[in-house]
Amino acid sequence: MIIKNVELETVCGITSKIPQNQMPEIAFAGKSNVGKSSLINGLVNRKALARTSSQPGKTQTINFYNVNQECYFVDLPGYGYASVSKEVKAKWGKMIENYLHTSQVLKAVFLLIDIRHEPSGNDINMYEWILANGYEPIIIATKLDKIKRSQIQKHIKMLRVGLNVVPGTKILPFSAQTKQGKEEILAVIDELVGGEDGD
Repeated sequence: MIIKNVELETVCGITSKIPQNQMPEIAFAGKSNVGKSSLINGLVNRKALARTSSQPGKTQTINFYNVNQECYFVDLPGYGYASVSKEVKAKWGKMIENYLHTSQVLKAVFLLIDIRHEPSGNDINMYEWILANGYEPIIIATKLDKIKRSQIQKHIKMLRVGLNVVPGTKILPFSAQTKQGKEEILAVIDELVGGEDGD
């Protein structure tokens, strides 16, 4: 997939109606500060399309990015904030759940997890929750540049075991700094959006 143009088309807050898009959607989930915005910016070759912040919880809406007029990248609010009230967290949970149930064109959910650490309780809950909503997440292991090359397989195995992933689940290591893994992720998206299911 060669990304020629991309724009933020729709922003959904807690009370917004989910758009009835016709083009395939690829959603990105992950806890705050795992690098979701950096990943989206990296994939589309923009520095600041998705706003990055050192303050967790910057994405508090569901953002739909129209990519090449052929698919949407959907940035879901992060999870696991300390600074957000339980009530707001519950609303975000409902918002994401509503999206997973409402979208007719969602092809896959990518779940971003920091490759350096064992999956947190929040990561495991999110993984199981996406499964329970009918999707098998594809894992993107972020912050790849922060570990030694010789450690990569060991850390991927740690994520596999920690999340107790469904057999056959893809785990794609990625670095926002070096862009390592970008081509592999775009190839998977290409396959998903290529409409293998005949639509």
